[in-house]
Amino acid sequence: MIESMAEVRGHLADVIDRARREETPTIITRRGRQEAVVVDIEEYRRLCRIADAAEEAWLNRLADEAEAEGLQGSVSLEEMAALLRSQQD
Repeated sequence: MIESMAEVRGHLADVIDRARREETPTIITRRGRQEAVVVDIEEYRRLCRIADAAEEAWLNRLADEAEAEGLQGSVSLEEMAALLRSQQD
């Protein structure tokens, strides 16, 4: 489902109910560009868990590869995660 900001303003409660009850996300556009998505909070939390698990697996893989290669000057997993998070901000 794709709706403009103007359309959503008139029935935001319906958009939220649709996301929650029907598990149907709504993509909101502004001036023809996709800007946001309304999803059920449980779906959002599920997606966050998936993203966190994928990030952790990727960092673990990087750490394992660095350890296997015996690279000097490597950093801990925690340091790598902090560095990556700081670059995202």
